[in-house]
Amino acid sequence: MQKLWLRITFSFLLLMSIALLVSGFFIADKVKDTYMDLKKDQLYEMAQLTVRAINTGTDSEVRLQEQVKELSKTITSRITVIDRDGHVLAHSEDNPSAMENHADRPEVRQIIKSGKDSGISIRYSKTLGYNMMYVTIPMIEGDQVTGVVRTSLSLEKVEQAIEHLTATLTFVLFTAMLLTTIVGVRMAKGIAKPIEEMITVSERLKDKDYSARVRMQPKGELGRLANAINVLAASLKSQMEQIQENEQQLMGVLTYMKSGVLLVDKDGRILLANRAMGDMLGLEPETLKGKLHVEAGKSADLSRLIDQCLLEGKEIRDEIQFYFPDERILDAHLAPYVGKRNELKGIVAVLHDITDIRRLEKMRSEFVANVSHELKTPITSVKGFAETLLDGAMDDEELLHDFLNIIHKESVRLHRLINDILHLSKIEQHLVTPIVEEVNVTEVIRNVAETIRKEVKTKGLELELPDNTNVWVEGERDRIQQIILNLVSNAVVYTPEGGKISVSVSERENEVDIRVQDNGIGISKKDLPRIFERFYRVDKARARDSGGTGLGLAIVKHLIESHHGSIKVESEEGEGTIFTVTLPKKQANM
Repeated sequence: MQKLWLRITFSFLLLMSIALLVSGFFIADKVKDTYMDLKKDQLYEMAQLTVRAINTGTDSEVRLQEQVKELSKTITSRITVIDRDGHVLAHSEDNPSAMENHADRPEVRQIIKSGKDSGISIRYSKTLGYNMMYVTIPMIEGDQVTGVVRTSLSLEKVEQAIEHLTATLTFVLFTAMLLTTIVGVRMAKGIAKPIEEMITVSERLKDKDYSARVRMQPKGELGRLANAINVLAASLKSQMEQIQENEQQLMGVLTYMKSGVLLVDKDGRILLANRAMGDMLGLEPETLKGKLHVEAGKSADLSRLIDQCLLEGKEIRDEIQFYFPDERILDAHLAPYVGKRNELKGIVAVLHDITDIRRLEKMRSEFVANVSHELKTPITSVKGFAETLLDGAMDDEELLHDFLNIIHKESVRLHRLINDILHLSKIEQHLVTPIVEEVNVTEVIRNVAETIRKEVKTKGLELELPDNTNVWVEGERDRIQQIILNLVSNAVVYTPEGGKISVSVSERENEVDIRVQDNGIGISKKDLPRIFERFYRVDKARARDSGGTGLGLAIVKHLIESHHGSIKVESEEGEGTIFTVTLPKKQANM
């Protein structure tokens, strides 16, 4: 693009050139006309002087010739006296008799034939070889024109003078043009440079470079304009920084909030989705922009609510389900957003994942039901046998003894169940303060073996223990012993008579594995994911008969997690089960 100062200079020079050329031509033409008028007046005066000095009626041609030559000595003009018929009577420089008839000369015809008071003609003289100016006036005797006096002047010097004047005028005009160009360029640059800088600053502002400023400070209106642009740039920079800060805050909130946020325009296309919404839909948030909510959502319930909100323009709250990529239960809250004129622009959908809440509610409901069921059995037994005794069975000493044993057994079971529930609650709420110490895992396993040796011997089980190599971990001795005791006790319960139980310990650089393996009844594939739930039993009848509460493995899992460890189970139905507990050797923080 051509620079502004060049365009200003070109326009300025074009106007000045036209003005100077018009002025030059006008002045040259005016000077030429003035000069010619002066020469014409001079010739006219000389012709009048000649008419007064001669007398064609009385003077002979010889005398007339002498008078004409005498007059021409004092002037620079040529004088010619011509009669009415065009014959030359006298000439200041040539022999009249040798000259041709002048009746056809324009200046002569103007007097003789047209009857004018004077005549004038400018033409090229073949005789002299240059232009001549001729002026004629009539010679009158009485009322008759008897002849013509013509004065003439060579225009050679006049033309030379005009050429010189033209050259001088051309030089002056060229000099004026040169000076005008220099002044014009300086003026154009003085005007254009700050304007070009303002244009550059404006373009940088358009490209979001809000640090751009007009450094030049011209005077007058341009200075005010430059100052206004700088103030505007500073204001834009401040506003954009505020907008960016607000945008960053908003994006930070949207990005890290756990609720999914979806912004949909009135045409049903997604304008914005945060990371939580992308996780819910199993897609990257950026890929959702511009898509129809029906295409991106993959949820008939959500699409239905969005369409309903767009149609009614009212807030909607409902519970919906997602089946892809995972099955989820969501609390959906949709609300329209409007423009300045209250026109509907789109809707905002906020989705809260309440899957865990519903799952916990279900677990709580199941827990209450399980606790009620577990409590009901011993309480019913105690109540039933107590009523039987009160109805007269207490008189039978043998029956009394049996019933009291049953009542005692059920009360012990009830006491154990309540203690397990309270203990599990304390573990989950971290109400039990751990005492971290160095624990010899091998020694703890042997202590557990002594505790259950009677049950093992009664069922004729083979119990294989690790060698006496000391393996140390950091933790609470009683909790670790309770973990091993629960696992080994379960193995004893679910292993048939004559079976084998193996407890082993292996250590790695930073961890210790405790492995409890049996060849008992095993666990089915469908039961494996649920064995750590409260009150879940693989073999309900056998577990209840053994006096178990159904909370053992749930307590084990929590105790292991409190030691920052993990537990995994491998089992085949009818072949046995392997529990592997992994504990860190060092506890960072318990």
